[in-house]
Amino acid sequence: MTEKIIIVKNVSKTFPKVVAVNNLSFEVEAQTCFGCLGPNGAGKSTMMKIIYGKCTRDEKPASQMSIFGYDPKDCELEIKSLSGVVPQDNNLDDELNLIQNLMIYSKFYNIPARLARERIAYLLDFLELSEKANSRITELSGGMKRRLVIARALLNNPRLLILDEPTTGLDPQVRHLIWDKLRLLKKEGTTILLTTHYMEEAFQICDTVMIMHKGQRIIEGPPRDLLANNIEKYVLEILDAGALQDKLKENMQEQVRIDKSQQVTRLFSNDFEYLKTIAGSMESSNYYLRQTNLEDVFLKATGRGLSETQ
Repeated sequence: MTEKIIIVKNVSKTFPKVVAVNNLSFEVEAQTCFGCLGPNGAGKSTMMKIIYGKCTRDEKPASQMSIFGYDPKDCELEIKSLSGVVPQDNNLDDELNLIQNLMIYSKFYNIPARLARERIAYLLDFLELSEKANSRITELSGGMKRRLVIARALLNNPRLLILDEPTTGLDPQVRHLIWDKLRLLKKEGTTILLTTHYMEEAFQICDTVMIMHKGQRIIEGPPRDLLANNIEKYVLEILDAGALQDKLKENMQEQVRIDKSQQVTRLFSNDFEYLKTIAGSMESSNYYLRQTNLEDVFLKATGRGLSETQ
């Protein structure tokens, strides 16, 4: 039976004006990547902070948590000693170079200086930062800073790596490099807990994805299962809605699901040839016929409109 690194049952967190997490339950298996998706304000970051003890959950009789067998409300330090955390912000010391930033951080874990230097050299090489080892933080690009924060989170060789939107704002090359490194870490036995707004990122590296909305779990499962069970296989996106009016026959409603936003009309169907026929009969070329993806599942589950918290 696979070991459960994280067990969360009926957890809630209420702030004065909002319920950030609402009776949430999920489990994370060892040596897997568990992705938490949701709009801004869905409760993702709050849940992460509860797990590593930065935020306390509401006191409720049915609420239970176990991270490596520890409850974060009582054993924050024990959990932190086994975990590495990559927060949303790059909270690095700008006046120091890469090695100095990491050496200072190693002291929080009481890592002996010699072992710390060896570990730092390995991590800078692992994340392709060795050439910048003696550069100040102010000399680094955004992608380099993000990789350094990940290196810092790996200093104590954690069993659990918690990443809160690790690749937001990074270019595709850096994002793919980080994905490759995360895959290697998972193969080496690290369990990864990830929040992200990039649907492709979740699809690429997550074994299980949980979509949250307004503090609650909406759907959960392997990315490919979420696609197979929650959305049609194909979608025809039409930018010129007027060009579609003559094609909306009565029987179309039986074969396709129509999803309209302000500027785009989307026709979802499992019948690729049918959508292709509709596209081919249109005078306008402002359309795009493609396979559906995890973002389509996400938008179907959470809605296309912005919530009040966004």
